[in-house]
Amino acid sequence: MQTNPFSLENKRILITGASSGIGKEIAIQSSNFGASLFITGRNKERLAMTNELLSDLSSHQSFIGDLTDSQFLNDFISNLEPLDGVVLNAGIMKLLPLKSMTDEIIDEVVGINFVSQIKLLRDLLKKRKIKKNASIVFITSINGGVVGTKAHSLYASSKAALTGFARSLAVDLGSNKIRVNCIAPGMIETEGAEEIYATVSKESIDADKLKYPLKSYGEPQDVAFAAIYLLSEGSKWVTGTTLIVDGGFTAQ
Repeated sequence: MQTNPFSLENKRILITGASSGIGKEIAIQSSNFGASLFITGRNKERLAMTNELLSDLSSHQSFIGDLTDSQFLNDFISNLEPLDGVVLNAGIMKLLPLKSMTDEIIDEVVGINFVSQIKLLRDLLKKRKIKKNASIVFITSINGGVVGTKAHSLYASSKAALTGFARSLAVDLGSNKIRVNCIAPGMIETEGAEEIYATVSKESIDADKLKYPLKSYGEPQDVAFAAIYLLSEGSKWVTGTTLIVDGGFTAQ
């Protein structure tokens, strides 16, 4: 009898940035596919809401804290069991031109979106928290990796850096059968997108959606199901690549 290659049963998976948006949906769907989860986020209330939506609540653990805090990172990692999968989704978006970027803003965006991801993976590997045959998934963006967009240069560069890091890391970890891939979404209907809507007219949003061949923005589930694929045995021979989930935007 053939088993489901996309099942995550008996897999332990860490998901960062799980308190909202894409990370929240990846956590929900991963639990639906049978995974036992370790989820992190900085907002206590929102992370608790994510936890309440997971299947089989007794199988999961949540950790509230900032991944740029070295003490939290050390304590958090020490409480993890060996992992079959890691989804690195934590990140922030700040849209502004170069002349408006203060040193503090640059350090914050690069620190959260790029440096904290490297340090987390480094410490997970050093402490042998990532198992052989595991899958590591970075949530990046079409901005920086594929296209450029006005006022996105800092955010885009932090995500593009992750893409380059992941590609070489896939080569480094291949001998341990650890796979490393990225998912690069286009515009996704999340809480972050709603903040943008507050400053842009409905007409402009509708016109922007028409730039996508599928004539809409994506939903968090669209990225979550791509993550399920990369975390599962269905992608056991896929590493060092980026899966673009953008409604056809970059195909034009």
